[in-house]
Amino acid sequence: MNNMTLLRPFVFAAACAAFFTLSGCGSDNAELNRARNMKKTIYSLYRVDDSPLLAENYPRDTSARATYLAEGADQSVNEYSYLWPYSGTLSMMSALYDAAGDESDLEFIDHVVVEGLDRYYDTSREPYAYSSYITADRSDRFYDDNIWLAIDFTDLYIATGNPDYLAYARDIWRFVMSGRDDVLGDGIYWCEQKKGSKNACSNAPAAVCALKLYKATGEEEFLRTGRELYEWTYTTLRDAEDNLYFDNKSLDGRISRAKYSYNSGQMIEAGVLLYSITGEDRFLREAQATARGCYDKWFKEVRDGENTLHIMESGDVWFDAVMLRGLIALYRADGDGRYVSAVRATLDYAWRNGRDADGLFGKFLSRDDSADDKGGGNRRGRRKAKRRWLLTQAAYAEMSARMAKVDL
Repeated sequence: MNNMTLLRPFVFAAACAAFFTLSGCGSDNAELNRARNMKKTIYSLYRVDDSPLLAENYPRDTSARATYLAEGADQSVNEYSYLWPYSGTLSMMSALYDAAGDESDLEFIDHVVVEGLDRYYDTSREPYAYSSYITADRSDRFYDDNIWLAIDFTDLYIATGNPDYLAYARDIWRFVMSGRDDVLGDGIYWCEQKKGSKNACSNAPAAVCALKLYKATGEEEFLRTGRELYEWTYTTLRDAEDNLYFDNKSLDGRISRAKYSYNSGQMIEAGVLLYSITGEDRFLREAQATARGCYDKWFKEVRDGENTLHIMESGDVWFDAVMLRGLIALYRADGDGRYVSAVRATLDYAWRNGRDADGLFGKFLSRDDSADDKGGGNRRGRRKAKRRWLLTQAAYAEMSARMAKVDL
């Protein structure tokens, strides 16, 4: 059990019962309603028994084996989600609370989501941290998995002033900093057990987290660290041709040239944070340049009746949800609404066209890909339902909740 657990009783069953008796969300905001609808769908379809834990996919695959385990560990049946998808529910709930200010969302975080996170918390190795799977002492520990949680807890602290959330964030930050050294000049590794590369997905969000912790605490160390990690990522992984970010640099000096929307989105958000703190225009210009690159690469044209929309669709909905965090931050800094307007249109289009019969999203926001499955039929010709990833559903809910607070 996490030694930082909030000092409240575990009342998962009661919390869920109260949640499912609520009618509507008390708002006529369509985006907020959709976010709450997705939350309800997640906890209807993905819950495992009476625990706060959730399945990795729906329908569940009970034959799957857990991976991401430490070397030499016995694999076990993958009954539950990995930490990464589960962490998406904290992001979803943090965004819901930020959008609506509903105290019941905090109760759900404290009594359901955090209780589930405790199952992943590993106190067998120091610094303590969250492992990739509930077999905590036998699972790999990823720096980026932990950073996403620290960002959410910092946001919750800023929104509520509850010192428990700041304590969670500081606890995680100690682990994150244990993965930083001067190999390759600076930077944080991707995985504690696999220190072969330093990745954008560990360094860009670490910069964001440090800068948010600075805003939360005023402690100069966080500002210094956030700026240093931003500079390292900018100089090491940025593609000067389009201002997007490569995935990682290995210890032998090779750059992995793959690009993912969340890495660039986090550098947008870090740049905006540095601009807001320092007033240096350079950081805003760099964020704007990366946003233009994101729009050119990860938005595509789709016809919607008589209209042509620019749909945000990189091929991973959660990656795009993290990119959206940066685009919203940039809009609030420079007032240019073209990117968030496209996201709003994307989410509306996806709600109408992207869900399957269970109300779940697949890989694409622009369409339901259920009909793409050419195999898996039984003797009667019926196709097996595609498995839908937990993190994708939480990501759509997070985006909808965040956009519910964006005035255009």
